Amino acid sequence: MKKSSSPSLFRPRFLELWNRKGEEKIAWGTEIISGMTVGLIALPLALALGIASIPAGADTGLPAPAIGIITAIIAGALISALGGSRVQIGGPTAAFIPIVLLIIQEHGFQGLLISTLMAGCILIVMGLTRMGTLIKYIPWPVTSGFTTGIAVSIMLSQIPDLLGYRSGGAPREFFEKVDWLIEHASLLNPVTSVLGVICIAIILLWPKFKLKRIPGSIVAMILATFFVLIWKDTGVETIASKFGAGALSSGFPQPRLPQIDWSMVRDLIGPATAIAILGAIESLLSAVVADGLSGDRHDSNTELVAQGVANLCCPLFGGLPATGAIARTTANINSGGKTPISGIVHAFTLLMLMLIGSKWAGMIPMTAMSAVLMVVAIRMGDWHELSRCLKMPRSDALVMITTFGLTVVFDLVVAVEVGMVLAAMLYIRRVSETTQVSHVTDQDMLERPEQMAQGKTIPEGVRVFRIFGPFMFGAAEKMEAAMEASGGFPQVLILRLHLVTAMDTTGLNALESLVERMQEHHKCVILSGVHLQPLSMMRKSGFVDKAGFENFTATFDEALELSQKRLE
Repeated sequence: MKKSSSPSLFRPRFLELWNRKGEEKIAWGTEIISGMTVGLIALPLALALGIASIPAGADTGLPAPAIGIITAIIAGALISALGGSRVQIGGPTAAFIPIVLLIIQEHGFQGLLISTLMAGCILIVMGLTRMGTLIKYIPWPVTSGFTTGIAVSIMLSQIPDLLGYRSGGAPREFFEKVDWLIEHASLLNPVTSVLGVICIAIILLWPKFKLKRIPGSIVAMILATFFVLIWKDTGVETIASKFGAGALSSGFPQPRLPQIDWSMVRDLIGPATAIAILGAIESLLSAVVADGLSGDRHDSNTELVAQGVANLCCPLFGGLPATGAIARTTANINSGGKTPISGIVHAFTLLMLMLIGSKWAGMIPMTAMSAVLMVVAIRMGDWHELSRCLKMPRSDALVMITTFGLTVVFDLVVAVEVGMVLAAMLYIRRVSETTQVSHVTDQDMLERPEQMAQGKTIPEGVRVFRIFGPFMFGAAEKMEAAMEASGGFPQVLILRLHLVTAMDTTGLNALESLVERMQEHHKCVILSGVHLQPLSMMRKSGFVDKAGFENFTATFDEALELSQKRLE
């Protein structure tokens, strides 16, 4: 793997095509074939994602299938041209479906376009402020929980089209949707149901035939379309019958700025932030997977800027939120793609398919589209992580189950917010549990000579405590408990802080309270071996002056000498 350079603010990998000193020449044939292959793979996904993301009756100005393909074309080209990964393929992804449906339901399609524009701005700011490396600190139980929750939400949303429910649209809320599916089970179309299940089986089993150049989703769509053309009176719904004969033949739209309702912007900050965070997580996770497969190293900050630009441009053409797609990126690498050229060819391939093959795309059965998304959901869920909940630490399991449940029952915005807060609280608790406050005696032998207490006389009236680990809130009360257990306040208290690497305001406040109470009773606190970060914090807050600069020592030996002087 190549050595990583320091992450830049914005340095597209596409520019390296003109500065390839000592590197192998571009294999144009391989890049073009790889791009065309990924374009064929992306076609059914783009169609299905457009259909699944737009609820019936939404005033979009464009047919839902066309919105999915337009997003894939624009985002695919921009993310490949401007991104920090050589092989990343961008476009709409299934992870956005629940939040897109929520925004459209509450704020309309214009609200979605505004949210996506806002998310694009947030992503650009994240990239320019070097926040690309911070995304990796989002706890895995949170990402795993909402990813699996999204998978379940996608499956539930696709059941009506997969099984051919001959009734109105299902409600969005989880419990209402489950009741609706059970109540209307008698209205499903048996032929559609069987055809949908067969399509799922074809897509899942196709890799065993080892025909990588032909995607299983394309095979399933073609076979399902032939079935509908041959047996026309089966009642199987197609894209054309649901969205109209011209669903994809209206051509590429002209760019147009959405009508921005400034009174709505404040309400859309939460959804826009959720889109930005989800897009950042998914795109950088995809880039990391691509690094492992290609032997390259992506630039996370540049990647975030590219994602932001893509999400700024897609709404101008009526598109959906976009991000890096793991499945399409992996397919690009496996097909031989090594440069951003393959990603741009993938976008051009989709454009040609939209302009030339639109009249045939309308014949694709809706159940085949749902089968494609069902398989995407099956593959994106971390099902094995859910099965390991009983074996992982309780705190991690609690975060994962909570985030998963909130994503399924409510929505992604609530799930991410609660999951992050819960994970942060449990992390703080875990860090606090590692901090130890122990009473030091003359038998202590855990230190180097100048810090060791063994064999050294601790004067009468002097008590010594050693704090080990970060001294933050949660750990402060341990010190108070240790003081009470040792019999109250001594004449001189030595706090050995040379094993405290970090301190927060709560820990500092606990020290201030202790010093104040000791000084009120004309007693003394000596602080030994304070590290740079805690010492800097003590200086800025004025604690050094309050405790007395003369009461700070570098070693335990100096602290013992000073304690003797204080007693005298």
